[in-house]
Amino acid sequence: MRTLAFETVAAAVAELCRSAACDLPADVVVALHAARDRERNPRARDILQQCIDNARIAVEKRLPICQDTGFAVVFAALGAGVAVDGDGLGAAITAGIRRGYTEGYLRKSIVDDPLFARANTGDNCPPVIHITSVPGERLLLSLAPKGGGSENMSRLLMLKPADGRDGVREAVVQAVIDADGNPCPPTVVGVGIGGTAEVAMLQAKRALLRDLGTPHPDPAYAALEREILERVNASGIGPQGLGGDTTALAVHLEHHPCHIASLPVAVCLNCHAARHAQVTL
Repeated sequence: MRTLAFETVAAAVAELCRSAACDLPADVVVALHAARDRERNPRARDILQQCIDNARIAVEKRLPICQDTGFAVVFAALGAGVAVDGDGLGAAITAGIRRGYTEGYLRKSIVDDPLFARANTGDNCPPVIHITSVPGERLLLSLAPKGGGSENMSRLLMLKPADGRDGVREAVVQAVIDADGNPCPPTVVGVGIGGTAEVAMLQAKRALLRDLGTPHPDPAYAALEREILERVNASGIGPQGLGGDTTALAVHLEHHPCHIASLPVAVCLNCHAARHAQVTL
C-alpha cells in the first residue's frame, strides 16, 4: 500500500486551480485556430480570434481566462493500492480548492444555501468530487472548473427506447439550439446516454474531459458525434450567438448500460474556454 501525504494532494489541487483558470489546454487552442481558419463569417472569425488572443494574454499575464472561475468539479481516479493520510482524499481535495482559489485570487462563486440565504462561502468550497476506484498505486486528479452560464444550459431527457438513434440526435441538437448564445459558444457538447438519470448526467460531464475532437472508440457512436456536430454547426448560431459556422468545437458522447424501459440522454455544455487540468500522483 502506497501512502500519499495530505499536503501533497492539497498542494497539487491548489496548483490545478491556478493552472486551469489561466492555461487553456492545447487541444482547445488548436481547435479554436482551426475553427477560425475555416469560418466564413467575418464577424465570427473576428470573435474566434479574440478568443485566441484572450487565451494567450491569460497565459502571459497569469490572469483567469474568464472572470467566472467556476464551480470546482474534481474527478479522482484512486488506485486500489493508494491511501491518503490525515483526513483522507476528500478533505485533501477540498483543502487544495480552498487554497488555490484564495491564494490564486480566483473568483469565489459558491453559495452555502441554494434557495434562501445564498451566502457566499468565501473560498469556492465545497467542491464537487467524484471518486472512482481503479487498479494500481497512482492517483489521477482531473479538475474541470464549470462556469455558471454553460452549466445553466444543461439538460436531462428521459427518452423512450423506441426513440432510438434519431431521437437522441434530435434531442441533443435541439438542446444546443435552445441554449443559443447563453453558454458562450463555440461550445464543447458533452452527451451522456444510458444508465439512470444521475449516471447520464455524470457521463455527459465526464465526456467534457476528453481531448477535444477525439472520436469515440465505437464507430457507431463516433459517427453519431460527427452527425450531431454537423447539425449543430449548421444551425448558424455561431460564436457568442452572433452568427457563423462555428457553434460547437466538438461533440463528445459517453454511454452506459441502462434499463430495458429507459433511454436517458443528458447534455452538458462547456463554453469556448473549455478549462480542465490533470495531475498524476
